[in-house]
Amino acid sequence: MAKVSINLATGSLQKEEIIVGIDLGTTNSLVAFINADKNAQVINDAGKGVLVPSVVHFGQTGDITVGNDAKNYLVTDPQNTIFSVKRLLGRSYHDIENYKDFFSYKVIDDNTESLVKIKVGDKFYTPIDLSALILKELKERAEHALKTPVNRAVITVPAYFNDSQRQATRDAGKLAGLDVLRIVNEPTAASLAYGIGLDPEETKTIAVYDLGGGTFDVSILQIQNGIFEVLATNGDTFLGGDDFDRIIIDYWLEKNNLDKAQLAENRELSQQLRLKAEEAKKSFAHQSIFNEQLGDIWCTLDKQTFEQLILPKVQQTITCCQNALKDAKLDVKQIDEVVMVGGSTRTALVKQMVAEFFGRPVHDEVNPDEVVALGAAIQADIMAGNRKDILLLDVTPLSLGIETMGGLMDVIIPRNAKVPTKAGRQYTTSIDGQVNMKVAVYQGERDLVKENRKLAEFNLKGIPAMPTGFPKIDINFLLNADGILKVQAIELRSGVKQEVEVKPTYGITDDQVEQMLMDSITHAKDDVSQRMVIEARTEGEQMIYTVERFLQKHGTSVTAEETAQTNEHVAALKQALESGDKDIIHKHIDQLNEFTRPFAERLMDQAISHAMKGKSID
Repeated sequence: MAKVSINLATGSLQKEEIIVGIDLGTTNSLVAFINADKNAQVINDAGKGVLVPSVVHFGQTGDITVGNDAKNYLVTDPQNTIFSVKRLLGRSYHDIENYKDFFSYKVIDDNTESLVKIKVGDKFYTPIDLSALILKELKERAEHALKTPVNRAVITVPAYFNDSQRQATRDAGKLAGLDVLRIVNEPTAASLAYGIGLDPEETKTIAVYDLGGGTFDVSILQIQNGIFEVLATNGDTFLGGDDFDRIIIDYWLEKNNLDKAQLAENRELSQQLRLKAEEAKKSFAHQSIFNEQLGDIWCTLDKQTFEQLILPKVQQTITCCQNALKDAKLDVKQIDEVVMVGGSTRTALVKQMVAEFFGRPVHDEVNPDEVVALGAAIQADIMAGNRKDILLLDVTPLSLGIETMGGLMDVIIPRNAKVPTKAGRQYTTSIDGQVNMKVAVYQGERDLVKENRKLAEFNLKGIPAMPTGFPKIDINFLLNADGILKVQAIELRSGVKQEVEVKPTYGITDDQVEQMLMDSITHAKDDVSQRMVIEARTEGEQMIYTVERFLQKHGTSVTAEETAQTNEHVAALKQALESGDKDIIHKHIDQLNEFTRPFAERLMDQAISHAMKGKSID
């Protein structure tokens, strides 16, 4: 007997499952789907609004709040309220150290290239954990509104996201209980929402101008045969509508003879002024003067002054547009369409200056907050095979990757990637003087390689003997239209090279593929938990190795007390590794790192002063 689902919200018959489109944003996130009329529609669950603030709050009793309610804690409990986590996805501490003052919560510096962690109380979270909480909230809102299970999604990312950031987004989806069918570039999704690129006969070059609350980027895309190619991207990850608000606040402070330092001490007033500035900015869509009072502070501003104040910031975005065109080796006259994305593009001056720069009217008919999510829903509909007019190119049915430390699967070509395709990652050695590296290739969706299908294995021999982390080994996957996978490993400093060819789908049936996908969804939570423990253990072992090597080499430069206490910390970390608790392991890694940093820095200072005197150092 066939099962039939009825959507209780609409009373209409419905397919067993809906694939949603998700815009995971820096400031706000939202989810969209294709409704019964075949139109893309954003979800507004229980009147909470379409936009879900990308904010997570951790309460004292262990309760977690996401979205609208969490936003209230930004002022009252900033150290336990996480915002802008998208900036940290797939990033190491070195990537964000220049911006660490931007975050009011604790971002862990373990002085390595490993990915950042966020400490809240005694627990350690990765940006993947936190993004998963936001995605889980979106999933639950969609299920509540549609009265239907939501297990599959298309998620958007900025065009400039690298492989590691894209994989981190996939992992976050998996942790939230979503099968991520595809990661789509935000500019591509915005174009689809306007119907650009849906006609396979169409050839166009378009610019997507995306000005959000905290970030700006512009992408130049070329669309041919339904394929979107990013020619260039440019922008500023710390420029957006929030800057417009700050400019208004500074103007009011000056006009009321108030000191910025006073405002910094009064968080409540600071938040009230910020909200008032946002109100003023939005009011200029329908009026030319804003005049209100906040206590004794006069909040007066006219549209002309506002535009003069923000002009330098808007000009910065136009400079980014010029740079993007230059990188794409294009003239402004070669741009066929300009698409506006992000709430801050509602500002009249922004629209005017962008239209003037490109010399053509801009597309702003679709709500700029919703356009990316709507496009993601259209892409999801294409993935579901519901658009017969669009040819979905051949895709790889299962992810392809290699085994990394601890028996983990590191995905290089994700499932549903268009074929032919190529992708690569860079790796290094984990032991000093390592001259060989085993490259084991796997196919599947599970986090541990033992649960996946092994395709091939080879040894990259003859790596020059160097300290840990010095060799740079590129692993490249090339999957051709016939499904033949060529895996190539090359050590960049020496040119040592090795490659192998395999046929990933040989001897595997559709039922087996389906079973592997089902297993990955069923075991997603356990898999991710295991992965986190293994990653923490690997990081801890690496830390112990580095510290013990340091003491062997520089023991004479460290006091007996420092050595004894370091050994105590190392012993505690070794014990923590046995516990299988990632938070306990991270806690001891953090403590060992904090304790050893001062004398490691002292030694570095001594080495530099020796070098300055013309002496050679080891």
